[in-house]
Amino acid sequence: MKIGAESSITNQHQLGSPLATIRKIIAYHLTKPIVSILVRTRLTPNSLTLIGLLINLGAAGAIIGRHLLLGGFLILFSGLFDLVDGALARATGQATRFGALLDSTVDRLSEAVLLGALLVLYIGQGPTQGIILVFVVLIGSFLVSYIRARAEGLRIDCQVGLFTRAERVIVLALGLLLNQVLIALWLLVVFTYFTVVQRLLYVRQQAKSREED
Repeated sequence: MKIGAESSITNQHQLGSPLATIRKIIAYHLTKPIVSILVRTRLTPNSLTLIGLLINLGAAGAIIGRHLLLGGFLILFSGLFDLVDGALARATGQATRFGALLDSTVDRLSEAVLLGALLVLYIGQGPTQGIILVFVVLIGSFLVSYIRARAEGLRIDCQVGLFTRAERVIVLALGLLLNQVLIALWLLVVFTYFTVVQRLLYVRQQAKSREED
């Protein structure tokens, strides 16, 4: 990544959510040493995105096989690829609209696969509560992403929200690592729908402000 990228990140998001800015800065510092190595290889951002998907598929298989600890580690490992692909694209000048679309599509697919694996696990011999929670979280996670996408279609930058995909992935992974999946799912339900409301109110405010101008 070029010198001054960190200040560029801050400038681009200074008018947005403080949390979004913090996430960008943290991601920059986490990915900087890795990207400096990857730029010397033939790996492309899209290939990293697809590798992350394959790791998540492995995590889903581990969850279905009741290897929750392994599943948690694999989810965190795949999250690293999710951070690095975009950073590599910016550092090498390979950022494209299709790459952004592929990344978003894979993110949605990965999340659905992981929650689907939990659903299979609970349908097999889990509590009914777990089945309901997984279903509710799945809907909420897609709503969070949909609202942002729809807002951007209205030319409203919507990066606000307490629980983006990064937070959802971390909570799910920790639930698996600590063998406290139901608690993790409850946290996801509460904070995911809190984020849905946050984004709806934000878009409403922004749209109303523009209509009054």
